[in-house]
Amino acid sequence: MIRFGKSLGIAQGPRKQTFAWPGVRRPIQTRVPLRPILKVSGLRLERGNTVILDGIDWTVEPSQHWVILGPNGSGKTTLLAALTGYKTPTAGTMQLLGETFGESHWLELRKKVGLVSGALNKLMADDEPALETVISGKYAMIDLWETPTATDRRTARAILKQIECTPIADRPWRHLSQGERQRILIGRALMAKPKLLILDEPCAGLDPVAREHFLQFLNRLARQRNAPSLVLVTHHVEEIMPAFTHALLLKEGHPTAQGKITSTLTSTNLSSSFGFPVTLKKSRGRFDLRVSSSNELM
Repeated sequence: MIRFGKSLGIAQGPRKQTFAWPGVRRPIQTRVPLRPILKVSGLRLERGNTVILDGIDWTVEPSQHWVILGPNGSGKTTLLAALTGYKTPTAGTMQLLGETFGESHWLELRKKVGLVSGALNKLMADDEPALETVISGKYAMIDLWETPTATDRRTARAILKQIECTPIADRPWRHLSQGERQRILIGRALMAKPKLLILDEPCAGLDPVAREHFLQFLNRLARQRNAPSLVLVTHHVEEIMPAFTHALLLKEGHPTAQGKITSTLTSTNLSSSFGFPVTLKKSRGRFDLRVSSSNELM
């Protein structure tokens, strides 16, 4: 069963003595290892007699940006629901910033994970200005009714600048393009200062030009100083920008490969995950996938 309780924190690493000339006193440097942003161990999720996820062991370290790939029904959506606390695993542990899900305050933990999905897009109030939509992320509200403080407005305007949306601060939701809405939802997530930002198929519904503009923006965001770790869920390898460092491949609720993109994203691994022969190519830092004309399933 999933374990509950308080995290004991993380032990300090060994002390490192630096070299010093005779008679010169030098300070002793202490190296403290950074704790993972996210650590999932032995995750299993069942509903009735159906096993939806099993054997998920996955760690997101600071400064890593991950892509989750897999066909429909591979468990991507269920994994996100478990990570954000909307589905309770049958077994295993999930830790966020050293705190264990189920042992710490659930709502406070969830605030440390930003989520951008198509479901949120449909819930926004048509007449709400972009600035207020961003502010609503601080209060975890849909259709902001809390009166924003002056500090809230200053912070939100700084985020609008960060997500390259300053000119549309006063534009209501109904008049935003799909690409602008996705950026504003990212800004809304950033308002809560998350350490992890999950993007669930953020390019769905974008035309090719809008999609490319959004992906270039996403690449710049990932490279910003103090950016949260990103997790991009997608079906399309061409949406994987150079800033992404690692990949997790799923098939029927099981991980088929994971690790650095350079070693994980291969034709062999993707063919195994999608159950069909595919060929992966890379040019100028971007990926392209070709599906075999063969009718033989793997």
